[in-house]
Amino acid sequence: MSFIHRSLSKAVADLGAPRLRVEGASKRFGGLMVFDGLSFDIPPGGVLGVIGPNGAGKTTLINVICGMLSLTAGSIHMGDRDITSKPFHVVSRLGLARSFQQTNTYSRVSVEENLYRAQRFGAQRIGAANKGPDLGIAGLLEAFGLSGHLQERSDKLPYGLQKMLGLVMVLATRPRILLLDEPAAGLERRERTQVDRFVEHAQTILGCSVLIVEHDMDLVRRLCPRIMVLDAGRLIAEGAPDEVLARQDVIDAYLGPSEEPNHAEP
Repeated sequence: MSFIHRSLSKAVADLGAPRLRVEGASKRFGGLMVFDGLSFDIPPGGVLGVIGPNGAGKTTLINVICGMLSLTAGSIHMGDRDITSKPFHVVSRLGLARSFQQTNTYSRVSVEENLYRAQRFGAQRIGAANKGPDLGIAGLLEAFGLSGHLQERSDKLPYGLQKMLGLVMVLATRPRILLLDEPAAGLERRERTQVDRFVEHAQTILGCSVLIVEHDMDLVRRLCPRIMVLDAGRLIAEGAPDEVLARQDVIDAYLGPSEEPNHAEP
C-alpha cells in the first residue's frame, strides 16, 4: 500500500468522511428536463469523475448537490443526513464545498486576506476548540507559485494562479466532501498536474470524498478510479475510465454517432 493510500485510510478513519449518496435525482427547468433519475454514491474518501459533452447536466448536478439549486425529485444524503434541497449555506457548514469553472475569489483584497476569510469559515464550521489537522497550506502555496504573491490583490494575479488560489481557499474551509467543477479549465497543460497534487493533498490530509467534473481525459484517467458519463441528462456508462472511454456510445456522445458505411451499388 502506498504512502498516499495509507495516509488516506487514516484520514478517513480519523475524520469520519461521509458517504455521498444520490438517489433518483431529477432536475427540471420548466419544460426542460436537465437530468432524470440519476443514482450513484461516492464512498468515504472515494473519487468519482463525471464526464459528458457540454449541456449534459454536469454543472447542474453539482449545483443541486451543494444546494445552489433544488431538486425536482429524488434525494441526496451525506452519510445519514438528508441534505436534499437544503440551501447552500447550510450544506457548506456540514462540510460540503465546491469549486467553480471560473475563478471565484474576493477580487479586491489580497491573496492573504482571501485565505484568512476561507480559514475563518473553516474554523467556525468545526468549532474553535477543535483545530483539526494541519492543512499544509503553506506548502501548497509554495508548490502552486502563490507564496510570493500574498500581498497582491487576487484579481491582479495571472488566471492560473487565481484558479489555484480558489482551490486552496476551498481546502482552507476544511471540507469533508469536495465538488470540483472543471478544476483544470483555463489552465495551461503544464499547470494541470497541480490539480492532481491538490486532490491528493485534500484526500491525504482531510480524507475528502471528491466528485470531479472535467473535460481533460488525461486528468480524469489519473485521478478517478471510477467515472460516469452523462449525455443529455442520462447516465449512459459507469465504470473504470479506460473501459468506459473505449465504449462506442461514449465516443458517439462526444463526437456524434459514426455513420454506417454505404454498401449500395452505384
